[in-house]
Amino acid sequence: MTPSSHAACTQRRRKCASRRTSALAAALIIALPLTGPQAGAADIKAGKKKAGMCNVCHGKNGIATNPEAPNLAGESAIYIEKQLIAFRKGERRHRQMTIIAEKLKDDEIKNLAAWYAAMKVTVELPSLDN
Repeated sequence: MTPSSHAACTQRRRKCASRRTSALAAALIIALPLTGPQAGAADIKAGKKKAGMCNVCHGKNGIATNPEAPNLAGESAIYIEKQLIAFRKGERRHRQMTIIAEKLKDDEIKNLAAWYAAMKVTVELPSLDN
């Protein structure tokens, strides 16, 4: 093998390795969201049933009845899951939510998040024609 053909062969191997590395990186980036709180299928019916304990503050329809509680209807499932996990781990604290979230299992969190995320919320902008 001549020095120039050896160099060309080495360059082709590097390009091929670079493509394999890029493909692997792309596959990992695509797969990362599947490893977060939203991985797996949620059971909306189970979420609705579990949400009974949430109704006092967050409302049966996800619109809070307690002025200090947030509305959950239509909220992102990912956001709800992350917040409930943060309460459960003690990374986020609230006198009621911390106690409630401590007892929730991963699938219960996922189901609750799916239930509230499935709710449709409409918005009506205020009239400024005064």
